Amino acid sequence: MRFLVVGGGAREHAIGVALVRANAEVVVASANTNPGLEAIASASLRTDPTDAPRVVEFARALRVDAAVIGPETPLAAGVADALRAAEVPTVGPSKDAARIESSKVFCRELLARHQILASPRVLAPSSVDEVDRAVAEIGSPFVVKPDGLTAGKGVWVQGADFSEAKEGATYAKSLLLQGGRVLLEEKLEGEEFSQMAFVTDDGVYPMPAVQDFKRALEGNRGGNTGGMGSYSQRDHLLPFLSATDRDAAIEVVRRTVDALREDGMRYRGVLYGGFMLTARGPVLVEFNARFGDPEGINALTLYEDGDFAALLLGVATGHVDPNLVRFRLRSTVVKYLVPPGYGDRPKPGGLLEIDAPAIEAEGVHVLFGSVEAAGPGTVRLGNSRGVALVGEASAIHEAGSRVEAALAHVRGDYYVRHDIGTKEDLARRVEHLRQLRAPGAKPSPLPLSVAPPAAPPSSAGTPEQLIG
Repeated sequence: MRFLVVGGGAREHAIGVALVRANAEVVVASANTNPGLEAIASASLRTDPTDAPRVVEFARALRVDAAVIGPETPLAAGVADALRAAEVPTVGPSKDAARIESSKVFCRELLARHQILASPRVLAPSSVDEVDRAVAEIGSPFVVKPDGLTAGKGVWVQGADFSEAKEGATYAKSLLLQGGRVLLEEKLEGEEFSQMAFVTDDGVYPMPAVQDFKRALEGNRGGNTGGMGSYSQRDHLLPFLSATDRDAAIEVVRRTVDALREDGMRYRGVLYGGFMLTARGPVLVEFNARFGDPEGINALTLYEDGDFAALLLGVATGHVDPNLVRFRLRSTVVKYLVPPGYGDRPKPGGLLEIDAPAIEAEGVHVLFGSVEAAGPGTVRLGNSRGVALVGEASAIHEAGSRVEAALAHVRGDYYVRHDIGTKEDLARRVEHLRQLRAPGAKPSPLPLSVAPPAAPPSSAGTPEQLIG
């Protein structure tokens, strides 16, 4: 089978690798020249991935069997609709259904209309004059969210991106004055996790749960980014996430797919819910209409036991053999190598010397994102996330340690979060949820450093079982 992969990041590199592993042929349409994809693709097109006519022309010329769209922007632009109109089965929802990601107002209104009680308290002021009243009503702390796509960087959280309520109000007003819509939401206290699923006409097929690290700096400080890294656990849960809470999140995903269908929008693709596990259970932070980045990399790394090409073709055509949805029982850790200053003021152009064979010998995979080839074993960093290193092992901290060992085989000026997947960070998160869910407790925000927990959350096992 021949697949068109739309997009040129590390997520798309991971999709391409999984397809090639299933003996499929890969062709690529992307704005950049990804050296990893170029090495495995039989043909490529340099184009804006939102340019539907050019993408369709390329797909037709190469007679692809199916397409898979990686980033959110082509989905929001209707590229999936154009491919389907050209009779190319496509993994990715229609433009209308992709509003579940491209419009936060649409998402919250859909959930409210169908009585899917998974949202925090939300207000959507429609004018500058309404903002101060909405801020007073929502209360502090709160979050300001632009309605549209922001690449994970437009959301402002009180206590992290601004201090005083009036600062958040000013930001919300500025968004309205620019002609956009805005949401004010209560700030949730808990631990975030991502629950992705394949969605077909037949149903919803969950992937392993993943935790993403959005903040640029260690200790969850600094500005929001597209994601500095992520981890998954061998049992497909997380150290702080029970099967009961995960099932509740999956049910929200299922009900949302049903709601879209009831409103006339068929969904074929990947839907992932970003949830906050709070004292009252999982609460939806946002939906994304595609594989997460980096979260999708964790899941794609674990898919080796089935036929990934057949699975994606089934998603694209609406009918999947459930036996194809299989993920190995291993833990994974993804860490992104990014240019210094990434998040706020990235400094692109630095050279990285990468000894890929030595890294693979450490049990770590190399996936390329915002880089360009600069000679044998050398890439030049762009202004976004450059190289994803993916470790896998039995335990999360072991997978993280493999990535850290692999860094010895990378030379150059880059930044990476070393705290992702460490025993200390995992223990902090377990303790955070234990405190949060203790009867009558009023936990403080997650500290930057605490001692390992004396006891795990209820119904979750011992810290050793959870973490290592």
